[in-house]
Amino acid sequence: MTLQTTLPEDRPRPQTATAWTRLSYFIRVNSADPTLLLALSLLALFAYLIFAPIVLLLSDAITVHFADVARSKQPLGELTIYYLRRVLFSPISRDLFWWPLANTAIISAAAIIIAFLVGAPIGWLLSRTDLIGKRWFSTALLLPYMLPSWTFALAWLTLFKNRTTGGLPSWMETFGFTPPDWLAYGALPIALILALHYAPFVILLFGNALKQFDTQLEDSARSLGAGPIIVARRIILPLMMPSLVSAATLIFAKCLGDFGVAYVLGVPVGFDVLATSLFRAISTSQAGASAVLAGVIVLIGTISGIIDMRLLKEAKRFVTIGSKGAMVRQTPLGKWQAPAVLWALVMFAISAGIPLIALALTTVMRVPGSFNLDNFTLDYWIGTDLGTTALRQGILLTGEFWMALWNTVWMVGLAATGAGVLGLLVGYSVVRSPVRFVSVGLRQITFLPYLVPGIAFAAAYLSMFAVARPPLPALYGTPFILVLAILADQMPFASRAGISSMMQLGREPEEAGQIVGAGWFRRMRSIVLPIQRGALVSAILLPFISGIKGLSLVVVLAVPGTDLLTTYAIRLVDYGYSQAANAVVLMLCVVAFTGTMLVQKIGKSNLSDGIGSK
Repeated sequence: MTLQTTLPEDRPRPQTATAWTRLSYFIRVNSADPTLLLALSLLALFAYLIFAPIVLLLSDAITVHFADVARSKQPLGELTIYYLRRVLFSPISRDLFWWPLANTAIISAAAIIIAFLVGAPIGWLLSRTDLIGKRWFSTALLLPYMLPSWTFALAWLTLFKNRTTGGLPSWMETFGFTPPDWLAYGALPIALILALHYAPFVILLFGNALKQFDTQLEDSARSLGAGPIIVARRIILPLMMPSLVSAATLIFAKCLGDFGVAYVLGVPVGFDVLATSLFRAISTSQAGASAVLAGVIVLIGTISGIIDMRLLKEAKRFVTIGSKGAMVRQTPLGKWQAPAVLWALVMFAISAGIPLIALALTTVMRVPGSFNLDNFTLDYWIGTDLGTTALRQGILLTGEFWMALWNTVWMVGLAATGAGVLGLLVGYSVVRSPVRFVSVGLRQITFLPYLVPGIAFAAAYLSMFAVARPPLPALYGTPFILVLAILADQMPFASRAGISSMMQLGREPEEAGQIVGAGWFRRMRSIVLPIQRGALVSAILLPFISGIKGLSLVVVLAVPGTDLLTTYAIRLVDYGYSQAANAVVLMLCVVAFTGTMLVQKIGKSNLSDGIGSK
C-alpha cells in the first residue's frame, strides 16, 4: 500500500478559487451587459463634477488661505474658524452677512405673499371657472417665467429710475415725475419683480391642485350648513396646503439664489442680498468669506429643497380626490365675467406686456419715454457711429455681440447636449442597475445641484477649477469651466427626464435584440436611442433654454473673452448703455421664448397642462 503525502502548498485553496470564480463571472456578465459598470462610471464622474466642488467649497470655509495667513495668525491650510468669525461676528459682519441675510428674508417673504395674492386667484379662475379666453390666459400668464427674471428689472429701471445713479432719464422723468428712491430701487421693486416672475409656480401648483379637487366635498359641506368661510378653512385649505407650501418653498429657494434682479436694482444703492454679497466677496478675492456665504446659501437652499420634496410626498395622500369619478364643477362667473377678464388682462400687462413693450421701445429712442418722431432711431441696433467709448456701433454690427451669441449657442448647446445624453444614460443606469445602492446614489448625486442655488454652485466651481485638479488643468478663464458648470447644474432636469422615460421602457425590446445576438452597444444604438429619441430631444432642449436665460451661475465664471448674452448684457448695464443692453436682452428673450415653445411642441406638452384645458 502506497501512501501519498500532500504538501501544504499543494492543498486546494477554496477561498482563492471562489474569489477568482466570482471575478471571472463578474467580467463575463458585465461584458455582455455593462449596465453596472456604466452606473459606476457615471457615479464617479458626477462625484467629481458635482459632489467634489461642493465639498471643496465647504472646506475652504474652514481652512486658512494664503492671503489670510498673517491676519489669522495660523499656518497655510490649517483648520480654522477665522472665516466663520469674520463673516458672522466681526465688525464687518453686519454689512457682509447680517444685513444681506435680513434683506434676503424680507424680499423672499414679500415675494411669496405677493405671488400668492396674484397667483392663487388666477389659478382659481383658470381651473374652476368659465373664464373667457382661459386657454390663452393659461399660457400668457406664465410668460414671465419663460424669460429671465432680470429682464423685468431692466424694464423697471427703464420706467422708474431716478438721478440717484445718473445716466439716461427714465420714462417717468421724461414725463415730468421723479420717482423716489424707495420706488426706483431696493426692496420694493426687487420683491415685486421676483413675485411676478415666480407667480406661475402658484398658478400651476394651486391651479392643478384645484383641478384634482372633487367639488362634491364642498357640496356635502354646504348641504350640512357650512358657510363659505368654513368650507374654505376646514376643507379646501387643508387639502391645498401641501401645494401652497410647496410653492412657497420653491419661490423662497429661487429668490435665495437670484442674482440678476438684486444686482440691477439693489447694488447701485447699496442694497445687498446674500447672492450679491457673495458675488462681491468673490470679486474682491475673499475666498474664505465667500465660502462661508456660499455654505450658508447651500444650507438654506438644501433645507428648502428637502421641505419641498417632503411636501410633494405628503401631497400624494390626496391623489384619490381627483379620480375618474371625481366631479370638478366649473363656477359660472356671470356678471363677474367682464371684471375677471379685465383683471387677468391687467395682470398680464403688468407682469409681461408693459415691461417688454417698454424695453422694445427704449431700444429705438435716444431719450427714453420721449415720443417725438425725431427721437426715434435704429442706431442702437444698426448705427455706425454712436460716439461712445465702449460701444461705437449698434449691437447687430458689434463683434462682441455676435461673439457672445456664438458663445451662448456653442457653450450652452454643448453643455445641454452633454447633459441630455448623460441624463438618458443616468436614467438607463438607475432603472436597469442590478445594485440598488448604486442606482440610489446616482439618482441622488445628479439631483444635488437642484438644492444648491446657482450663485453658490458657481462659487463651488470657481473653488474647484481655479487651479489644476487632475485629470483637468486649471479651467478658470476658459470656456470649458462654463460648459462643465452648466452641464452639472442642469443634470437634475436632464437626469429626471432620462429616468422618467426609461421607466416607461420595458426590457422586452432589449431582450429580443439580445436573443438575436446583438451586443449592448448595438442594442443601445438600434433599439434604446431610437425609442427614446423624443425624450433625448427634450432632455437637451430644456437645459439649453434654462442655460440661455440663467445669469446667477455664469456671472461668476465668465470673463470678457467668454461672455454669453447674459453676461454681455450685464456688462452693458454696468457701462450705462441701457438701450444697447435692452436690445441684447430682447434678443435673449426671443431665443428663450422660441426655445420654450419648441420644447412644448416636440414634447407635446404645455406648462399650463392641467389648468385652462376647457
